[in-house]
Amino acid sequence: MNSLQMYGWNNRHETDWEELDGRQWRPGRVTSEHRNMYTVITEDGEWLSVCSGAMLHGADDRRHYPAVGDWVAVEKMPGEERGIIHCILPRTSIFSRKAAGESGGEQLIAVNVDLVFLVTSMNDDFNIRRLERYLVAAYESGAVPVVVLTKSDLCEDPAQYAAEAAGVAAGADILIVSSRTGAGIDRLHSLLQGGKTAALLGSSGVGKSSLVNAICGDGTMAVQNIRDDDSKGRHTTTHRELIALPGGGVLIDTPGMREFQLWNERESVDSSFTDIASLAETCKFSDCGHIQEPGCAVRRAIGDGTLEESRFASYLKLQREIAYLDRKSDSQARLAERKRWKALTKAKR
Repeated sequence: MNSLQMYGWNNRHETDWEELDGRQWRPGRVTSEHRNMYTVITEDGEWLSVCSGAMLHGADDRRHYPAVGDWVAVEKMPGEERGIIHCILPRTSIFSRKAAGESGGEQLIAVNVDLVFLVTSMNDDFNIRRLERYLVAAYESGAVPVVVLTKSDLCEDPAQYAAEAAGVAAGADILIVSSRTGAGIDRLHSLLQGGKTAALLGSSGVGKSSLVNAICGDGTMAVQNIRDDDSKGRHTTTHRELIALPGGGVLIDTPGMREFQLWNERESVDSSFTDIASLAETCKFSDCGHIQEPGCAVRRAIGDGTLEESRFASYLKLQREIAYLDRKSDSQARLAERKRWKALTKAKR
């Protein structure tokens, strides 16, 4: 197995590369990102790389820049272990969120992943509403979500947490693991066979770094102990990083996210809330708002206890969040078009 195959290179990427006809360049995968610079692994080694001027000039959206997990065409600088990125090969999946703050921009978390390991610990940090958000984004990304419940060695009743997660995970695999004892780690290894790439996502302190170490079998990531006052772990990972595993497969570890706002994923909300979507189809009125309309199947399910009020409230909250993003992105698109038109008319004077 050559170095690129260790990092997930396959026939699809080979075909994309042949269509590119980039004989003067080298294919490589972005393993980390550092303020407009990228570490790229190639068959000739690892190069600290920057985007070419032409690439920067043509970029007007976050998706036009490299992200961790991208396959890129890179040129080696003469006499240096540094490179210039000329283009990004077609992506197979994109996991993103709304960037923190009021800018409303999109933040790419990981790209070209086959699996998304949604990691949450079985202690006071367990939050079913947060898991719902991760699931929505995972379905939208094009990757397969897998719920990974950690710290089973510290949990008295893992089955209870697994049942609660299964209630919102819409058929996704639920794995119970312990990084300390190794329970469940073999199952994670088996999912990564065949050169699969998986991204680990979760909030701060759920045990992602310990999980990476358990999967890799060494001290790849530094870890910190659980806080005594609230049973939560301390945040360890500070940047996204792609790791090739000795036994095959690739992991993308990500910093713990204290907040996770969706990025325009309306259709995937229904994919994550299939129970509510199915109920809505049986409402008396096709435009039912599920508030107090007669013949509302959703309100009836809440009343008889087959649908939790809190789950429906979460569904409505996510729908409102995405509607706001729709309005904001439309406004930003109109503003960008006005600026483009002004620049065009000014150039003609």
